[in-house]
Amino acid sequence: MLGMDKAVYLVSGGIDSPAAAYLGIKRGWSPLFVYFDNYPFTGKDTEERALSTVKKIKSVTGVEGEVLIVPHGRDLDLFVKGRRNLTCLLCKRMMYRKAERIASDHGCKAIVTGEILGEQASQTLRNLILNSAVINTPIIRPLIGMNKREVEGIARSIGTLEISATKAQDCTAASIKARTRARAEELEQEECGIPLCDLVEESIKGLRRVVVQP
Repeated sequence: MLGMDKAVYLVSGGIDSPAAAYLGIKRGWSPLFVYFDNYPFTGKDTEERALSTVKKIKSVTGVEGEVLIVPHGRDLDLFVKGRRNLTCLLCKRMMYRKAERIASDHGCKAIVTGEILGEQASQTLRNLILNSAVINTPIIRPLIGMNKREVEGIARSIGTLEISATKAQDCTAASIKARTRARAEELEQEECGIPLCDLVEESIKGLRRVVVQP
């Protein structure tokens, strides 16, 4: 990957993000893997599953790639005190802001995610546009037009499907009756009382670098 463009790869341990990471790496974008630690809304087992998928991706592609674990729980603690149908959108917008900062700090040209159009509330076309609007860094979504079966086929072929299927704590901050067609003004209203810049700075200062050998 020497001389190739570098990108931030958001990995969650689910089925989609490892498949997206594999496609991005095969395209030639050198990886900086980023996992958002939602503790106490997720557990240690969720982090371990994500790191296991990164290990498999490295083994299959033969890449190196630094792995960063970014604290994100304080953000969620603030979001769940507001409108619960917007929690996932507010969460994703903050992830993008932090990913953009990490990309800037590490010379990355883009952010790669496992988002699929229409899969869930934060991934409807309307909401993807609203979430993407908070940053200027390009967001690459290799799976955007695929269906679940196609993504599972990729995950199975690279050996991450079985890992992603292992039991881990679901995020307890997930939206209740999530908005599928949010409005920019309602998201901005929720965010106006939240110290967005401070949260980004705290997460950057608190991030951990971990070694994941293929």
